[in-house]
Amino acid sequence: MSLLQAILMGVIQGLTEFLPVSSSGHLAIFKILFGVETDTGILYDVLLHAGTLAAICLVYYKDIAKMLAEGIGILRDIAVNTGLFFQNKVKEEKQDYRKVINNSYRKLALLIIVSTIPTGIIGVVGQNAVEMASEILIVPGICLIATAVLLFIADHTKEGEKLPKSVTYTNAFGIGIAQGIATLPGLSRSGTTITACLISGFHRSFAVKYSFLMSIPAILGAVVLKLKDFKEIDVTGTQIVYYIVGMVIAAVVGYICIKTMLLIVRKKKFTGFAIYCLVIGIFSIGGYFYMA
Repeated sequence: MSLLQAILMGVIQGLTEFLPVSSSGHLAIFKILFGVETDTGILYDVLLHAGTLAAICLVYYKDIAKMLAEGIGILRDIAVNTGLFFQNKVKEEKQDYRKVINNSYRKLALLIIVSTIPTGIIGVVGQNAVEMASEILIVPGICLIATAVLLFIADHTKEGEKLPKSVTYTNAFGIGIAQGIATLPGLSRSGTTITACLISGFHRSFAVKYSFLMSIPAILGAVVLKLKDFKEIDVTGTQIVYYIVGMVIAAVVGYICIKTMLLIVRKKKFTGFAIYCLVIGIFSIGGYFYMA
């Protein structure tokens, strides 16, 4: 992989991770059509996702900080309630337990944990299938067409009002399944999860926030899964520099695209992206049969 290819892949990742057109699909198509060989499987793809993870953290750092603080509060209150349980049993007292989920940030943190469970299971079980699918041009083509359909649905879904307080854990689990399936190349993670949120009745702005925040544990999990094998991969110093350059570019471009995405969702402007995904999907399928 050359420096130019690393830079272009960083730009592609930053642009397509947050715009609903599938970063994995575009990266797969780019590597197949231009014969890009990273020599490390999808490790570089995962590192590019780590770059866009940094962009999410920059945009939503206040929300993330509050959720972390409330997460610690949840653990503290669970510990206190456990102590009260034994005190009540031993001393036969009736001390009141603390309410653990007592504000919107605690509820949001728990919702994201619930969403992460099916995503993690699907990600681990389907890891090898996703890697193989990334090497076959027809797969991202079909998935991009599926993304186009989802975006048309998102644009025509009735405005919802759900915020953390009214979102159910069943909603969260279903959206987590959608995110797990969206690991397939060509199926936009943001497009799939935002559509799932809107169908579940989320307020449009909250749908975007939830989609991006729930990606944090998913991306971290993917990075950990790949980095544990890093010592077994022969990577040169030059390659490491290329990887870092790509990650930084993905982070910068991604930050800009998150801000753009917030405006797009509010104005229901998915149709253009749907048409784009449809065209690229058809192009990819045609390319598969042409190269066969």
